[in-house]
Amino acid sequence: MTLSDELQKLDELRARGALSDEEFSRAKARLLNTPEGVDSAPLVAAINGLRRSRSDRWIGGVCGGLARATGLDAWVWRVIAAALFFCAGAGLVFYLLLWIFVPSE
Repeated sequence: MTLSDELQKLDELRARGALSDEEFSRAKARLLNTPEGVDSAPLVAAINGLRRSRSDRWIGGVCGGLARATGLDAWVWRVIAAALFFCAGAGLVFYLLLWIFVPSE
């Protein structure tokens, strides 16, 4: 049985009145492996707050923006990107994708 089938079955049980809303949410959380009471809003806000830096930049400001978002120094992110560059160019691909998709300040 797939995850969507199990979720649909739980929803049917709730609709028939066999499960209360609280029981439904606990069963759904168990299926999705998400602990109850965990709010993902701070994580979403942190990801949505990621911006390329205009002041701390060498090329595109990606490492400066990552530094501001994570609290690490920009030089650490530059070293990580350079090290990944030597791993089949993964650092270059990672940097270019962030440069394209992360908006500037």
